[in-house]
Amino acid sequence: MYPSDITPSPTVEQLRYIVNNYPIIDHHTSNLILPAFGDAIPFESITSEAQGRALRDVPKSLAHLRASRQLRQLYECSDDADWADILEQRLEWLKSNPERLSQRCFEGVHALLVDDGMPGPDRVYPYDFHDRYMKAPSKRIVRIETVAESLMQIILRDVPETALDHASFFTDTWVTFTEEFEREIIQSVQDPSVAGFKSVICYRSGLDIEPDYQQAAQEVAYPFERYVERCLTKKKFRINRKPLNDYLVLRTLEVLSEQLTHPEAFSKPFQLHTGLGDNDISLLQSSPAYLQPLIEGYSKVPFVLLHASYPYTREASYLATVYKHVYLDLGGVFPMLSKDGQKTVLRESLEIVPGSKLLFSSSGRVFPETFWLSNRQFREVLLELAIEYINNDDITPHQAISLTKDILFNNSNVLYDLRYEAVFNEVPLIQGQIAYESRDEPVSAAPMSSASNPPTLATGINRTASRTPEGGYEPPPFPPPPKEPQVYDAQLLDRFLAQHENVKYVYVQWLDYLASIRSRIVPIKEFYRMIRSGSRIKIPSAKIGMLQHESIPIRQIYVEADLRSLRRTHEKDSLPSATVLCFWRDESGRPIRECPRTNLEHLVDNLKYNHNIALLCGFEIDVTFLSRNPLDPEQPYSPIMDTNAQDAITPEQWIKLPFLPEIVSSLSGMDIELQQFHAESGPGQYKFILSPQSPLAAIDSLLQARQVIHQLAALHGWRATLHPQPFAGINSAACLHISIDPPSKDMQFFANGIAHHLASILAFTMPEAESYRKIVDDPWTTDKWHTWEQDDINIPLQRISPGQWDIRCMDGFANAYLALSAIIAAGSLGLVGDKGGAGSQDAEYESSHVVESKVPYEMLGELPETVEEAMQVLGEDEDLQTALPEGLVEEYLLSKKRDQEISGQMEASKRRVWLIERY
Repeated sequence: MYPSDITPSPTVEQLRYIVNNYPIIDHHTSNLILPAFGDAIPFESITSEAQGRALRDVPKSLAHLRASRQLRQLYECSDDADWADILEQRLEWLKSNPERLSQRCFEGVHALLVDDGMPGPDRVYPYDFHDRYMKAPSKRIVRIETVAESLMQIILRDVPETALDHASFFTDTWVTFTEEFEREIIQSVQDPSVAGFKSVICYRSGLDIEPDYQQAAQEVAYPFERYVERCLTKKKFRINRKPLNDYLVLRTLEVLSEQLTHPEAFSKPFQLHTGLGDNDISLLQSSPAYLQPLIEGYSKVPFVLLHASYPYTREASYLATVYKHVYLDLGGVFPMLSKDGQKTVLRESLEIVPGSKLLFSSSGRVFPETFWLSNRQFREVLLELAIEYINNDDITPHQAISLTKDILFNNSNVLYDLRYEAVFNEVPLIQGQIAYESRDEPVSAAPMSSASNPPTLATGINRTASRTPEGGYEPPPFPPPPKEPQVYDAQLLDRFLAQHENVKYVYVQWLDYLASIRSRIVPIKEFYRMIRSGSRIKIPSAKIGMLQHESIPIRQIYVEADLRSLRRTHEKDSLPSATVLCFWRDESGRPIRECPRTNLEHLVDNLKYNHNIALLCGFEIDVTFLSRNPLDPEQPYSPIMDTNAQDAITPEQWIKLPFLPEIVSSLSGMDIELQQFHAESGPGQYKFILSPQSPLAAIDSLLQARQVIHQLAALHGWRATLHPQPFAGINSAACLHISIDPPSKDMQFFANGIAHHLASILAFTMPEAESYRKIVDDPWTTDKWHTWEQDDINIPLQRISPGQWDIRCMDGFANAYLALSAIIAAGSLGLVGDKGGAGSQDAEYESSHVVESKVPYEMLGELPETVEEAMQVLGEDEDLQTALPEGLVEEYLLSKKRDQEISGQMEASKRRVWLIERY
């Protein structure tokens, strides 16, 4: 078994396909106008904020001329059609098939976030009208000025002008107004149909907002009285008095900050119009630089700066870079600017802003064509810039694809806590994130139209981006925005329970440093509550690095279920249950440095982003089935059969053969795929070969598969052991097959990196004294010499073909997360530095000739022959220690030392039994 179907590296053509077709969450839009009122708004306004007489010159602008050319294609006009022809053809579309026109204009849009607070709500469709064109429901963005103005109309509806003479009128009105305004904001916070809030204060009094709430409250009294007086006498309810506008913004921010679900959470986002607008803005006061004190004062409220703050894009970019809760919208300038202007805006944004802080919107409103033009032009400009950056070696196609998905879909999905799933058919690519590979379809090169894993929401590296239990999930490639409304993606659990309604318990599990699986059994009702509330299970730290004996807890660790690993247990489990593996967190929910699963993800992440490398891993499980004789305490275990022949089926094996399909069937029912299984050379010894997956998924499947094998053997009264040499003549391993893409980097990764540090890696992959006996006793299984000869199977590290390698020096005692982390860390070192020319060529001689030839220079040395030697080499390998998380090696060596001090005192026969019963 070799994982040969590895995904090819993305190409520019694949990037082009994704940029042009990936779905959009349009996070800043307004309602479409009703047909009866469409003629009241000049169609020329789709490319300009100009009004009145200034609008007459718009048809001669570059933005308008470009849009005209593109609209010819939309309306199916001839290439020489002028503006009058375009308007005539548009009218025909609106008369004959307006629904088809709207459908075409919204192609590629997954969902809208709609500011439905525009003036004249009776002239536009309701916000959810647009759902008919979307893949997901539209959400509202609450415009706070509209809320305030509507409230004032209600409060003063039946109040006569004479009320102005009453001494308490203004005070009573203020109390009523502020109470009702706060109530409306709180209701919107709690309303699931509301995604966020918005202010147009830029269009009213400018962005020079008083940042101190108490000061704003003191200054608002007189302006409020004048505003109320105007409302009563002139029936004009528009709020455009600076102290009152400032107060509304600050009061909203106060309420949002007070309504947090937990101290680490962020509120619903707050959008602010900045820059680009019509002639009612103060251009100087529309610079987002004015907002800096306000932003600093409300660190739990995500601020979204709309319209790229044009012409103040660089100022906005700076704020979005240095403040964790500030994001930059790229809308408005499409299609309002010329193509060169749009490229300048996008280029200035990308100069400094991380890809996880940029959001695309169309700023579409009134006419469906505004959405179509914005989406088309943004995709066009983004593609041209991405290709330019690729040609300049600034980024790779892989990174450009990740950036595209973030800007179009992922960032808005996470920031607004939408939890939508992208509906998209794409070429299978190396995804820009750490994700399980799909088990439903092979990961291989395919034509453009083939299906691949659709992204949904998810972690933050934190579990907001996550995988489905079936493996078809893609988290945001770039680190997601820092909004943390949920610890878990509860939708994963909901979908799982919908498919497995009879599950009553969950085995919440984690692998400790000594490769023992620890478990807590949680009733499904409590597990569901835990997921919904974002809580974790507290355990002593001894339970993560615990010796195989009692130990004293030192501090508390919190295990956090990774719902991506959630699986139904096999059908013969005595409990109707599921199993899930966990991360380790501290009291605040942050990853701790000791967590092997988190560390492995970070190392894989580093490979993908810094080296554009992806790995597939496939494990072999060598297991020996033993029967127990309780009457012989010295030798209680013996193989279930006396004979075995590799790849053969003896009569004795044939009798016990039905037991093996039970294992295969149970694994298949858990969605753990085997490539094959067969007898090995030792009595009672069998090999199960798992299908390749991405690194973390491969290990999760390995651990869950081992449990199935152990448990089903126990049901037959047998013991399944991973002991590398339970009896003389029986040698077991846990061979790891790795495929690397691109294969051109395999000699750097394996020969320059892994081979150079293999002696240190053995401390993780062969962590017990018994692991080394087979080196001396059975050269067929492995070899002491440090080589990668392509045609020699007697060696610890073997190159099968370009990009495909076997690591044979690993056994069932190893913590697979730590072992693979060490392997990847060593390989990464090989990518950044040449280790003595090791990767220049394969070994010249087979290992049986190596001793005689005194080791050619390609060989980097003899491997340790004892676990003590391996631990010593690891302790002296400063490069590998640096490549791994800080303190991990020290913690691991200390744990192993304590273990050896205790278990090493056992008699040999008792120690063998002790290891058989634990592995």
